[in-house]
Amino acid sequence: MKMIKHTVKSALKISAYMYPEFCAKTHYYIKFKKKLNLTNPVNFNEKIQWLKFNELNGDIYTLCADKYKVREYVIAKGCGEILNELYGVYDDPMDIDYRALPNKFALKCNHGAGYNIICDSKASLDIEKTNRQLSKWLKQDFSSHFIEPQYKKIDRKILCEKYIENKRGGFPEDYKFYCFNGKPYAVMVCMEREKGTPKFYYFDMNWHPLPFEDTVELINTNSYPKMPEGFNNMKEYAVKLAADFKFVRADFYLLNGKVIFGELTFTPSAGLDVTLQEADAILGSQLKL
Repeated sequence: MKMIKHTVKSALKISAYMYPEFCAKTHYYIKFKKKLNLTNPVNFNEKIQWLKFNELNGDIYTLCADKYKVREYVIAKGCGEILNELYGVYDDPMDIDYRALPNKFALKCNHGAGYNIICDSKASLDIEKTNRQLSKWLKQDFSSHFIEPQYKKIDRKILCEKYIENKRGGFPEDYKFYCFNGKPYAVMVCMEREKGTPKFYYFDMNWHPLPFEDTVELINTNSYPKMPEGFNNMKEYAVKLAADFKFVRADFYLLNGKVIFGELTFTPSAGLDVTLQEADAILGSQLKL
């Protein structure tokens, strides 16, 4: 079975260059067990697939999907103060002078998602293994994995940024604002990541819980967290950064009340998020194509 899955995955990656729509429809069918409707998309995941073929080839999407170049966009929107500290930018892992870096830092490639190495102790970092992994990532065309054209033309780099941690030494809460036609509609809050079993809670812009994913449990027990200090600031930044797009998810961290920019995401889960369920229809109704 693993061999079959690997063969199918490899075939789809190769076919992505010549038959992107076929590949997108195949990925969608594998995930949802139903056909993808690109002619009259209704649900959120369907509309994300539509955007791949009708919007995301534009230069502004390449700029903002680039985890390095997006800093220029954030500054141009008057939000430069929320950028995380940048220690260095590299074309090759061998260019990284680890001796000059602090004890804790984060390495990432700029041309996709999931290309992250978090170092919380330089003494325990396997530099050779780290460099091999970074080299492997730099060779990958992330855009072909699930047909995400905004990543295709990015000039590939390695970034080294400041390590972000809360007062407990763990990951800060992650706030992901779903913005439609320049307006934030819902925020997904990722909590308890340090426990290894993160929870995903959804709220509207007045911090009323939405019945998506783990939030249902909170509603049933009436135990959802209070609106955090800095929430309204994040919302204002989301408005500024989302103004140019039909849809974008603006991601932030909140560290002791201070807002830190994460990234702009145009295709959450590549438009293949099976966990959305009820949210798929509700979020889809907000996205006007």
